[in-house]
Amino acid sequence: MKLSDFKYDLPEELIAQYPTKNRGDSRLMILDRNNQSVNHNNFSDIVDLLDEGDALVVNETKVFPARLIGFKEKTNAQVEVLLLRQLEDTMWEVLVKPARKVRIGNRLVIADSIGCDVIDNTISGGRVVKFDDNGTDFFDLVEEVGDSPLPPYIKRPTEDIDKERYQTVYAKKTGAVAAPTAGLHFTDDIIDRLKKKGVEIIPLVLHVGLGTFRPVQVEDLSRHQMDSEYYELSEESAQKINEVKKNGGKIVAVGTTTVRVLETVAIPDKTVKASSGWTDKFIFPPYTFKMVDGIVTNFHQSQSTLYILVCTFCGYDLAKSAYQEAIDQKYRFFSYGDAMLVL
Repeated sequence: MKLSDFKYDLPEELIAQYPTKNRGDSRLMILDRNNQSVNHNNFSDIVDLLDEGDALVVNETKVFPARLIGFKEKTNAQVEVLLLRQLEDTMWEVLVKPARKVRIGNRLVIADSIGCDVIDNTISGGRVVKFDDNGTDFFDLVEEVGDSPLPPYIKRPTEDIDKERYQTVYAKKTGAVAAPTAGLHFTDDIIDRLKKKGVEIIPLVLHVGLGTFRPVQVEDLSRHQMDSEYYELSEESAQKINEVKKNGGKIVAVGTTTVRVLETVAIPDKTVKASSGWTDKFIFPPYTFKMVDGIVTNFHQSQSTLYILVCTFCGYDLAKSAYQEAIDQKYRFFSYGDAMLVL
């Protein structure tokens, strides 16, 4: 299949600009791949749709305020720096804006406490910068001066509400520049109810970076190269996943990031092996899923790698018809939008 096969038209007013008033209040579309059905519910009722012995696998990455505003030391020209990934202790891959005015050798100053030197360019148009090592925890400094890097389709400045709501309730490990948005719907109460029902909640980590969102710019999907993102699957989590699978329970991944980790670490005997490292896995048709039995996901952008993954899992025709029904029923789309459960 080609990139153009994954294009759909979305009315702009369906792009959610704010989260729902309360977590768990979003709508939930339910897709059944066996009977090709589409049904509608509330997200808080997801507890009734999973069975004892199933597992929800969640991405417990934590978003940090990766958008920094500073200036060039010699000219005082304003520069926006978006932290993408940490290469070494003080060395980061970043995006800068305006990119054409930031060159190797420039020094950038962020507030009074952070300075960095531009030391290299990246093949994707970014920069490599080296921050000063002043003996203070870098992430503590960033928490003080950074903003949450909301996606560009949210047409408003960052507000206080985003510090809480653009983060899952189970986020633990700092390192993402964007939220794994399918997890934003879960509340502590929903998770507690799932556990009481006998559904395992199993964590892993994928630090969401630009690779998840970089547009596909080639018609031949096999030529698209994802940026690598760091992941971790612990020995304890791997054992629990394998036990659930062995006992006939469903492995339900919360978000496309979780799907990509599980499919990265799956081995031929349909188990997973604990590991950590970098994945650039891009899932597109035809693809046989090795580990994932269900997905909780948001509604994604046309022609994005996330939408292509969902179409691959659902089946192209079912996914296309479900998205059209979501548009007709005025579901809210993208990061702060409504959710879908595919079983």
